[in-house]
Amino acid sequence: MVKRYQNKRRLSDADRAKRKRFLAATLVTCAALAMVGGSLHVVDLGHTRVFQEMPGKATYDIAKMESRIRAAGEDITRHARHEAGKLELVKYSPDDVEAMLAPDIWAEIDTMVTIPEGPFLMGSDRIRTGAQNRPRHEVTLPAYKIDKYPVTNAQYARFVAAQDYRAPLDWEQGQIPEGLELHPVTMVSWYDASNYCGWAGKRLPREAEWEKAARGEDARRWPWGQQMEPDRLNTYYGVGSTTPVTAYPEGASPYSVMDMAGNVSEWIEDDFLPYEGTDAGKELFQGKIAVASTPTDRAMKVVDLVGVDAKYKVLRGGSWKSDPFSTTTYHRNYSWPHYASDFFGFRCAADTSEQGG
Repeated sequence: MVKRYQNKRRLSDADRAKRKRFLAATLVTCAALAMVGGSLHVVDLGHTRVFQEMPGKATYDIAKMESRIRAAGEDITRHARHEAGKLELVKYSPDDVEAMLAPDIWAEIDTMVTIPEGPFLMGSDRIRTGAQNRPRHEVTLPAYKIDKYPVTNAQYARFVAAQDYRAPLDWEQGQIPEGLELHPVTMVSWYDASNYCGWAGKRLPREAEWEKAARGEDARRWPWGQQMEPDRLNTYYGVGSTTPVTAYPEGASPYSVMDMAGNVSEWIEDDFLPYEGTDAGKELFQGKIAVASTPTDRAMKVVDLVGVDAKYKVLRGGSWKSDPFSTTTYHRNYSWPHYASDFFGFRCAADTSEQGG
């Protein structure tokens, strides 16, 4: 009897070990299947967004995308040609600039809108929003003023003429391309934008100021409401270039501020920093430059992104090049302050004690 009990015990131990191995294998298999399932879910979400949601919000035939997209690096080439060309520029006089537009048009584009004091909801907690936009939080601001429109080429020409300032890189021999007087000025850096605002007795808007002027107090996703409506803005290569700042009156914000979604991404006064309580990784806000470490890397144009002790500047509003979700009122983009592009523009702001009180 004792012998038979011992044999049964030994068999039971072996069986137990076997079962443990089977259970471990089962757990590993389940975990792997869960990971695969999760990955497939993420891929499916991405597929839905890219191939169903975004094309559905586009303002042109997606089959024509190649004709809408500028070549990568084209703006860099423009910079190089501008700096190396040493072209003789034709300069405006102040009288030349004033003659560009009728007095009533000048008065309209020079308009500033007063944003009342009080709280608003900034940022977003939406699942699909970028981590830099989280979390949603309440901000209270004093009253301030902000330009009704982005700064136009004509307005910037005043500055160029008055200050003998360098013309934007995309002006032809220092002159605004024909018909673009009321388009937002582009190919200007953060420094250029800041200098203009200072000359005009204003300043660049702070990030919270820009967002409140765009979305009001009811946390809307776009200036006009919660749904993307392509007829209200210039984005996603629908036009293929900038448009006049007065072209989309139906895109007005709750305070009647115009062009705060699409057309040009607007320089903001603030550095690109995380919101308090964000779940975004610190590396997102770390300034980085491309460095080729060895002669071989330089020859092959292989670079590493290396962190530096400098901050990006915020850009807001999306542009004519952006995907529709980059034009939401809470979306934060960023760039180096010395960069310029054909989809970077700006508008100015001021305290209510300035610009007429």
